[in-house]
Amino acid sequence: MAVEKTLILIKPDGMHRKLTGLVIDRLDAAGLDLVGTKMVSVTEKLAREHYKSHEGKPFFPNLIKYIRGEFHGFKDHRVLALVYRGENAIGKARAVAGATNPEHAAPGTIRGSFGRISTAGQFENVVHASSDEADAEREVNLWFKPDELLKG
Repeated sequence: MAVEKTLILIKPDGMHRKLTGLVIDRLDAAGLDLVGTKMVSVTEKLAREHYKSHEGKPFFPNLIKYIRGEFHGFKDHRVLALVYRGENAIGKARAVAGATNPEHAAPGTIRGSFGRISTAGQFENVVHASSDEADAEREVNLWFKPDELLKG
């Protein structure tokens, strides 16, 4: 199996609820190597570029508000961006993250343990995990410069 890189974002709800350590612990336990990390203040432009495949869908405006923390009234727009590397890193990270909808996420996954759906119907699913190799490459390059990642 090929060595892959994948992007994980600890979203504003995860940051606000102080879940960063628990998320990182679960990803580390999956045997993935952390090769990049930084705190990012998510601009409108970055949010739109990150979710551009969903542009035009009815939930797109809420996605942008959510990733920027505006959906919850957070003022700092921060997320923790992480890049993990390893064999089948994308699949392993997605398995640890769980299903996008917290109600469908398996117990013991990040979203199954910590995710919820707000009374307004917004998924608060704590993390973003790249969906496939093409998305992972695009997302890692969007959030990180090459010299911000460990080589190896």
